[in-house]
Amino acid sequence: MRAIVVPMKGAESMTIMVFVRVGSRYESKEINGASHFIEHLMFKGTKRRPDSQMISKELDRYGADYNAFTSKDLTAYYIKMDAAKTELAADMLHDMLFHSKYDPKEIDRERNVILEEINMYEDNPRMHIEDLIESSLFPDSTLGWNIAGPREVIRTVSPKQLIEYRDAYYIPSRMCVAVSGKITPDIWKILEKTFGKVKQPAKPKDKPFTPFITPAKLTHPLSYQDKNTEQVQLAMSFHGLPLGDERLPAANILGTILGGTMSSRLFIEVREKRGLCYSIQASHQAMEDTGLFQVMAGLDKKRVDEAVRVIWAELRKTAEKAISADELRRAKDHIRGKLTLAFEDSSTYADWYGRQWIFQRKQESPEQRLKKLETVTSKQVRALAEEIFRYEHMASAVIGPFGAKKNAEKLFTLA
Repeated sequence: MRAIVVPMKGAESMTIMVFVRVGSRYESKEINGASHFIEHLMFKGTKRRPDSQMISKELDRYGADYNAFTSKDLTAYYIKMDAAKTELAADMLHDMLFHSKYDPKEIDRERNVILEEINMYEDNPRMHIEDLIESSLFPDSTLGWNIAGPREVIRTVSPKQLIEYRDAYYIPSRMCVAVSGKITPDIWKILEKTFGKVKQPAKPKDKPFTPFITPAKLTHPLSYQDKNTEQVQLAMSFHGLPLGDERLPAANILGTILGGTMSSRLFIEVREKRGLCYSIQASHQAMEDTGLFQVMAGLDKKRVDEAVRVIWAELRKTAEKAISADELRRAKDHIRGKLTLAFEDSSTYADWYGRQWIFQRKQESPEQRLKKLETVTSKQVRALAEEIFRYEHMASAVIGPFGAKKNAEKLFTLA
């Protein structure tokens, strides 16, 4: 198993983060939600720490920040605490990931917890809109599946299925440990006696995901949920760039200019000038084989059609007219400033270097990334906008009180 150590001057705390290259896109329909289910079960007790309370009490005693997350292609676990307790943090994560009991009673109890988590997301339109838009943007692909899985799978997936899936993917070749912050002198000894003891299976059972092939045209571009809300949640999304694409800095600049700040184009045009929304944002996210550029907004339900037209006009403007030197400079300065603030936190360093290793087997520093950002031209941003923002490539999602789906479809008649 690979380990990355990132010292930070002046730090008194440290973050240890363990990455596993597995997520919902690796699943089959029979076990959709297994990656997320497994993440939950890692906190339910080990042989040495028999229940969840022993784990939480041991970490809470020292004021630790600890949690985990599951995405389409990654699961990660972390503990951030006083650097004097590094050995405890490493031992705890190693114990949880490789010695959890997976007690059938705990598994059955956790089914209800996850079902309530699904209910929480679906009852919150701002959260649920992300699941809806992904199902439209990635049709016939595991990328369009819900990370938490469907309720029927959560109710019926067996302990044996979960354990087999875990054992297939929680192996050294798919994992990486990152430690950042104040580094204790014996860090390598600590890592060797924990994660260093994990052996790679002689015959690994992990399988690659099916790569996403971008369709020439989206056949079902709208996902709609009829819900009696005062505010309409809207998402408009396009296929973007994959990890490793040299144009990623330009994509980040494009997202910043359109909806990354309170002085961005969409914020000014949709909120400030017309009062159509409270919040609106745009961003680009890269994955291994594709990416997504997304605009999300909470809108006045009586003026959604107007908002859609304004948003689309602003997207096309970046493709048709050159971005000024001043606007380009401000976007670069904003990204630089946000990175500077983020890297005052040890968890940001662990996440930054761990993700790079897991997906690309490389290490690029924040300074190197910023140098690439500085080389981006207005012409490159415009060319990327022209490539991404095409009407036939747009997926959309709406949650609101429009009755029949055809009424929501009318909102996107932009020709």
